[in-house]
Order: sequence, then structure tokens, then C-alpha cells
Amino acid sequence: MYYLATLVGRGDGPEVDPESPEFGAEVARYAAFDELAGAAIAGGAALFPAATAQTVRRDAGTVLVTDGPFTEQAEVVGGFYIFDCADLDEVIHLARRLPAAETGTVELRPMVMYTPHVTPGADWWAALLWAAPDAVIAPETPEWEAAVAEHQRFGEKFGAAIRGGGALMPPSSATTVRVREGELLLTDGPFTEFAEVVDGLYLFAAPDRAAAAEIAAQIPLAERGHTEVRRIVEIPD
Repeated sequence: MYYLATLVGRGDGPEVDPESPEFGAEVARYAAFDELAGAAIAGGAALFPAATAQTVRRDAGTVLVTDGPFTEQAEVVGGFYIFDCADLDEVIHLARRLPAAETGTVELRPMVMYTPHVTPGADWWAALLWAAPDAVIAPETPEWEAAVAEHQRFGEKFGAAIRGGGALMPPSSATTVRVREGELLLTDGPFTEFAEVVDGLYLFAAPDRAAAAEIAAQIPLAERGHTEVRRIVEIPD
């Protein structure tokens, strides 16, 4: 089964510039984890700081694109992994070894569907699809099928740009993972500091911020939801 591991860290302090030595040291830590996890890693990416985000939302039928994250919050998503694991126990065993688990939180969610991606390039962007927890549509319902049809139409229109993505099981299926002083701390349910939950994601290519926002503005949104557009960090092999 595929699981999305969302890496959540503090966002109320200075974020690390992807071109800084500090970021290079962080990359080295994750490279060591990647070697440990091996074939269980099906995908993933590091994201540029949340301050560089663009937010897409709809208000009374009008699409609004604004700079920055949707709300001012102490925690932000810094990146993600896709794991291919037999069960929750196996993916927890991996997630507890992520550097993010030691200083932040790793939220694990099983995926309903996943489109694999190759190594991200310099022109790649991530669109995180956020939704109010009570507005998340359960799989295998008429509402779900209608939403899938909307996303299929989006995929037909922008298929040349799309590089991957996936949809998640409801937030009640989430498990949050933290490690403090060597002790594993598990909590059932999504990360509680967020008023909304990540309900899916797209990876796509675009030449610049404006083009990325234009594509993201076409992604179907959940009720009372928004799309967070973040550039993906290209990490050399």
C-alpha cells in the first residue's frame, strides 16, 4: 500500500534557504535515510519555503490567487515522501527514522490512488490540496465519483504538464509520528495544529510562478478548500 508521509516543521522562524550550507547538511541527513529505506521509497520531494507559496482559493465563483501560505501558522509542510509498505506498522518503522520526526511531526496517510513520478526537475511544482476535515469526501461514494470525474477532466487538459500525484484516505485514517529523546510518540488522526488537512496533491511542470498559478487555478477544489502551490527543490544525484 502507498502512504503519504507529510513532513511538518516549525514555520514561525527563519526557513532554510535551499542554496545554504544548512540545507546541504539537511539533505545529507535525508540521503542517509533514503539509503536506509531503499525500495520502500516510491517518491517524494523537498519544497521551497512556505513564504514563497502561492494560495489558490475560490470565493463566490471567483478564483483568487495570493502570495504566501493561506494562513499564518506556526507549522508548515517542508516536504513529503511516498512509501510503498505492506502495512501501517512497516511505514511507522520507517517514519520514525525520518529527521523530521525528531524535531517536528510526520503525518502518515494511506493513499486511495497514486500516480508515480520520476526524480523532480528544476521546473517542478507541488500543489497541496487542502480541505476542511468535515468536507473531505469518502471514497466509493457518489460524491467521490463526481470529484474523480472533475480531476480526470483536469488531467486531460493538463496531462502534458502533470508529473504525478495522488488522493488520500479520509483524515481519520491518519497517524502522526514524533520521536522525542528517542521515544516514539504515536497519535491517531491528522496533525491537530492544522485547521485543514491535505486531501491530495499534484506534481507538475511549469516554467515560472505565473504559469504554475495558472495550472493550479484549474485544479478542482474541495468545499471550503484551497490549493497551496510550492516550487520543488531540485536535489542533484
